[in-house]
Amino acid sequence: MALTREFKQTVMELCKSPEYRAALLLEALESYLEGDIAVGNSLLRDYLNGTQAFGDVAKDLDMQEAGLRRMVSPQGNATAKNLFRLFKVCQAREGFHSAEKFLANSTSANC
Repeated sequence: MALTREFKQTVMELCKSPEYRAALLLEALESYLEGDIAVGNSLLRDYLNGTQAFGDVAKDLDMQEAGLRRMVSPQGNATAKNLFRLFKVCQAREGFHSAEKFLANSTSANC
């Protein structure tokens, strides 16, 4: 299903907030851990679209942008290695250089 222009603009506006971006990443991680791959992919896609980071992140991962888009598509089936590499790059973009700092910040933002 195609996203409406209004929804895309709303996500981009919300992604201006560092807390929202961190919450998106944390929610994506929780979705993957609960086995809901489609939701995890959707949340990562929202993060990458909202921050307009597909190109930069693909470059950081040394992959084609089209490959990254397929990886987080509704039918995407990334390897664990690629997902963890993707999370590492996204965390670094947000200024979190360890999972502990990321989780601590995300938890305090939700309280």
